[in-house]
Amino acid sequence: MALRGGTRGERKRGKVPERPTHLGRRGWWQAGRRTFREVQDDQLLDWAAALTYYGVLSLFPGMIVMVSLVGLVGQDGRRALIDNIRQLAPGQVREVLLRAVEGLAASAPTAGVLATAGLLVALWSASRYVAALIRALNAVYDMPEGRPLWKLAPLRVALTLAMVVVLGASALAVTFTGRLAEQAGRILGFESAGVAVWSVVKWPVLLVVVIAAIATLYWAGPNVRQPGWRWITPGCVLAVLAWIVASAGFALYVANFGSYNQTYGALAGVVIFLVWLWVSNVAILLGAEFDAELVRARRMAEGVPEDAEPFAVPRDTRAMSEEETPPRLSGGL
Repeated sequence: MALRGGTRGERKRGKVPERPTHLGRRGWWQAGRRTFREVQDDQLLDWAAALTYYGVLSLFPGMIVMVSLVGLVGQDGRRALIDNIRQLAPGQVREVLLRAVEGLAASAPTAGVLATAGLLVALWSASRYVAALIRALNAVYDMPEGRPLWKLAPLRVALTLAMVVVLGASALAVTFTGRLAEQAGRILGFESAGVAVWSVVKWPVLLVVVIAAIATLYWAGPNVRQPGWRWITPGCVLAVLAWIVASAGFALYVANFGSYNQTYGALAGVVIFLVWLWVSNVAILLGAEFDAELVRARRMAEGVPEDAEPFAVPRDTRAMSEEETPPRLSGGL
């Protein structure tokens, strides 16, 4: 993200970093150190808990839609969905999701009705998640919400629809494109090779889609002036890596050291699933915090004090009270 602050002469002489890569090793180290300090100051763990609540509300209606659509194409599609859950979900989270899928699959005769009802509930619930995420991202940037409702509401709807479409398309692609790879391989004369190649390639493709989706939320969510959308940011990479490492570590802990079964009994799987969702949301907010601290580092190079709040330039101030309106900050990110 380009930094548009500072004088033209300063930018020409290289005094103001134009990109995060221009910060230097010291700037990156300071941004990383402040990121972990701000996790507590910005109450990211509490925000992650709120996002987990809204995530649960939207996840199961979304699963109803997915399983209903898969049920419309028969047993092969349902089997492919189950196989992918087995590959992706860690530990007892896998068991919770599989039980939910199998229970929903039992209602296959009403798949069309369930898909319609589930889609409506999923959209409403996902919009609540997006609204909470926007508030959390504003907290990350120490920025009051200044966009009026007529501007914020369409943004929330657009982000919700984009998120639902991307996640749904990704899930369907991972579930069904193996069959397409098999057919393409058969036509080209190397059936088994086509399936083998796609079974490896589909995960990097899915990873790129997830990173781009997170980048879109980071770009459009906060009330912070942004120079333009980028499909990848340092925070997106950190979020995905943190999620992978945390999920693997949590699965290892539950499998070897956890006492959830003794403590929660029959509810152990559900509790583990909720904790995993919370860890996932912490990873998303951690990536946003890192991007925000890189912005702070570049603003500091312009002369903005380290403890300035907000340190970035707002997109809009029309919905802010007089006390919330920050002093005029020139430039952008």
